[in-house]
Amino acid sequence: MFPTDLNPLFVRHYWPYLIAGAVGLAGVLCVLSQYKRPRKSQEGQSAEEPREVAEREKSDIDEDLHSRQLAVYGRETMRRLFASNVLVSGLQGLGAEIAKNLVLAGVKSVTLHDEGEVEMWDLSANFLLSEGDIGKNRAEACVPKLQELNNAVKVSSLTAPLVKEQLSDFQTVVFTDINLEKAIEFNDYCHSHTPPIPFIKCEIRGLFGGVFSDFGPEFTVLDVDGEEPRTGIIASISNDNPALVTCVDDERLEFQDSDLVIFSEVQGMPELNDGKPRRINSTRPYSFFLEEDTTNFGTYKSGGIVTQVKVPKVLQFKPLREAIKDPGEFLLSDFSKMDRPALLHSAFQALDQFRSELGRFPMAGAVEDMERIIEFVRGVNGEVGEADGKVLSIFSNGSRAVLNPMAALFGGVVGQEVVKACSGKFHPIFQFFYFDSIESLPPEPLGPTDVKPLNTRYDAQISVLGADLQTKLENAKIFMVGSGALGCEFLKNLALMGVSCGPTGSLTLTDDDIIEKSNLSRQFLFRESHIGQSKSSVAASAARLINPNLNIVALQNRVGPETENVFNDEFWENLDAVINALDNVNARLYVDSRCVYFQKPLLESGTLGAKCNTQVVIPHLTENYGASRDPPEREAPMCTVHSFPHNINHCLAWARSEFEGLFEKTPTEVNAFLEDPKGYTSAMQNAGDAQARDKLESILECLERERCETFKDCITWARLKFEDYFSSRIKQLTFTFPEDSMTSSGTPFWSPPKRFPRPVKFDPADPSHINLLMAASILRAESFNLPVPNWATNPKKLAEAVGEVSVSEFAPKEGVKIVTDETATSVTSSSIDDADVIDDLIARLEQLSKKLPAGFRMKPVHFEKDDDTNYHMDLISGLANMRARNYSIQEVDRFKAKLIAGRIIPAIATATAAATGLVCLELYKTIARNGDLSAYRNTFANLAIPLFSMAEPVPPKTVRHGGASWTVWDRWVIEGDVTLREVLDWLSEKGLSAYSISCGTSLLYNSMFPRHGERLDRKVVELAREVAKVEVPPSRRHLDVVAGCEDDEGNDVDVPLISIDFRGK
Repeated sequence: MFPTDLNPLFVRHYWPYLIAGAVGLAGVLCVLSQYKRPRKSQEGQSAEEPREVAEREKSDIDEDLHSRQLAVYGRETMRRLFASNVLVSGLQGLGAEIAKNLVLAGVKSVTLHDEGEVEMWDLSANFLLSEGDIGKNRAEACVPKLQELNNAVKVSSLTAPLVKEQLSDFQTVVFTDINLEKAIEFNDYCHSHTPPIPFIKCEIRGLFGGVFSDFGPEFTVLDVDGEEPRTGIIASISNDNPALVTCVDDERLEFQDSDLVIFSEVQGMPELNDGKPRRINSTRPYSFFLEEDTTNFGTYKSGGIVTQVKVPKVLQFKPLREAIKDPGEFLLSDFSKMDRPALLHSAFQALDQFRSELGRFPMAGAVEDMERIIEFVRGVNGEVGEADGKVLSIFSNGSRAVLNPMAALFGGVVGQEVVKACSGKFHPIFQFFYFDSIESLPPEPLGPTDVKPLNTRYDAQISVLGADLQTKLENAKIFMVGSGALGCEFLKNLALMGVSCGPTGSLTLTDDDIIEKSNLSRQFLFRESHIGQSKSSVAASAARLINPNLNIVALQNRVGPETENVFNDEFWENLDAVINALDNVNARLYVDSRCVYFQKPLLESGTLGAKCNTQVVIPHLTENYGASRDPPEREAPMCTVHSFPHNINHCLAWARSEFEGLFEKTPTEVNAFLEDPKGYTSAMQNAGDAQARDKLESILECLERERCETFKDCITWARLKFEDYFSSRIKQLTFTFPEDSMTSSGTPFWSPPKRFPRPVKFDPADPSHINLLMAASILRAESFNLPVPNWATNPKKLAEAVGEVSVSEFAPKEGVKIVTDETATSVTSSSIDDADVIDDLIARLEQLSKKLPAGFRMKPVHFEKDDDTNYHMDLISGLANMRARNYSIQEVDRFKAKLIAGRIIPAIATATAAATGLVCLELYKTIARNGDLSAYRNTFANLAIPLFSMAEPVPPKTVRHGGASWTVWDRWVIEGDVTLREVLDWLSEKGLSAYSISCGTSLLYNSMFPRHGERLDRKVVELAREVAKVEVPPSRRHLDVVAGCEDDEGNDVDVPLISIDFRGK
């Protein structure tokens, strides 16, 4: 269901929030023009030349660069972004983060505005600045490095005070450091402008942040959540009022009450096929009621697809001068702080008044300044309780500081709001959002001397968190796994925070991947010149430029059992924390197991489109990452993919499988046979099964009947494959199972979800047919190491060559077996004569191999989705769409096919930034060694809806036995080079009877096997070397075994891992 980037724990925990009616849908027509309007400049000229915009909209989007972002936004949204000019005012850390995310997103232009000069104070939050920029204008100093991120975006600066008329040059304006009076003035102008100019006011004050948005009197949200419309396959429809619609139990429906749906392909009840949206209610996993009287409709027979209709929504925003007094409902982030947003709404106003009256921020630790803030809030809210007073004191103390994690979080949130404003994609914040992370403060109270500036680049952070925690951060030993999108953001954050920048600090970064073009739209530490280079090395060098004091070591090792000689016991034992920046579950689980074993904190995060999540794992305090698992993703049955597809995913799965079989697996098997004929055939004879038979048949077919010696042979092969796939096989299938076939239970065989197919007749005038054959011919030539003539890419000449191919008429055969069992794992089955068939195939292969040219080898072609010149996706999308045509399934364009077949995980910079900001707030707590579970937060966020859901982590499961208790974090250590008997005796003293001892996947002892009794007096380490083939290097002190135990009553008891310290004592 979900790509592996998204932490499964949070998918399960927060998915109800995603599909719940967090935002309602209103049936309103949208006006697209409001997202494409050109602005008029002060001189009355268009700020964007119509021809330039038109040409840019016509031009193809660079899919190599923007594929992951396109998967989230779609082409129309991207085109609107390409035409949008954005103003970002205030270039402390927050403004820099917002601007970075917008430049990566690809807006037309970003104009930076700031009247102030760079100070040392700015260096703890703005990654675009360095000590060499001190004294320069902030906006001007930021332009060069921002421009490097995307040359297609114009980045410029303004340094003089703004006047409201200048705002008409922009599609959206963002202010990160503006007083309330000026904000109201500018917002009034934007709100009343024709058309309205979306206005966003946001600010970071220490561990507190706030956002206000006003997109105008009427703003149309074109797509509220960005999710694909839900669909269902109909099984029955009643003639009732209301009508009950039942769907097949192939997949659960994800409709909600009051959704609008349309029907298609319904047989027997044609009245529903009119394309009219209809409202549904009483939704269930496989049924719903249709709010329509179908009593007089025709009687439902079969078939039908029901599809959700996505309806635009109009929002009516209030201007700031009204909303500040009547804010309405706040967007919540932490349900344990239900009253906090209202308090912060007043606190930010109090701070604005304080600054207006005194011309400065409250001083950290100044009691008088705190009282002044509290007094103002008291005047607005009435009585301020002790708890609220403490919050306001913290707010006052850190109000001057912009902390990097907060800037990263809000940079992601606000960057996404700008995208919404420019495109109408996703639901905006309506209208206030407040957030705080006071739990990130050290557990010990801070005094005035703790927050005193030290004239360093970390003074802003020190003013909030204190010098002691800053020292701990600088001397922390961190292991970060991965330097992709998450990794780049983390490195930037860690460098700005000063993590591992002290005399004894160290940051070890590892990633075995190299930089590709598609990385550049999110992984902002990389440039086009870095393509092909090591991610970790380039990222480490870029992070040092942000903070030269960063003590970072870049490695290119994959983290796993095979590299435990690199990441050995000593390495793990010296760490303070581990940060995962990974994109697959297996690697996460391995790192999690190491953290559990060595008792190290782990900070987890993941993204999926506009969604992101974070999980903090603290030894003995929280459950570990692996404690909660999603059920395995449901895969379509083999027979469905091969013979009975009913959606485009099935067609694409089949197409990719065929690609890999034809161009990768078969050539690999051919080469394996040719390189060692005797060894290969011997292995096949020993296997003697259907799989061995299939391999030999595919080799024989490839080298005998389908061997290509010229490019025209490749064309012939491609044309015959087309006939086989899309005509002959379909004719055989419908001959074996005619349209009126019945099952053994008396029901129609071709009942939903099965779709009755029809053959496709090859048409040389159909571009999709010729393009498919072009891709197939070229790839076939590549696999046979044949030259491809220049005319091969000319559709007209290729069609002429195809016309010369002779195609025999197909005659269906009786008795052909077609797998219909959904539990089958293969479309071929074993036979009692497999061994004889294998011997015959081997004999034929041995004769055939003698006729091949000396040194003949094939070239396996490995699927690569991100190279648009290699014809891989041309073939796969062509195969899938032709198969879809067989089964009357909606075809997809090449890019959509690439997303599905290439298993591309949708990703955008905003969600990545937000996730890393949240994780780094947890890092403060982790390095401070906060032992209070309630201080930590796991978070799920969906920036599209928007939704923020924070929760206290789950404590680890506790096992109790005989007055003792333990969790996954406990490890029992037995010192000495002990025997098996000594281990059993040691467990017996705890009231446990061990019936098995295993090491890795090998069983060292089991009480059911009498011969294992002979092992009782042997050393466990010796047995592990002999039985489990465990290598014990000199650097290792421990050997880990797992014991199966039961209590006196025979009940199984889960016991901790047992670690034998064989070099101890």
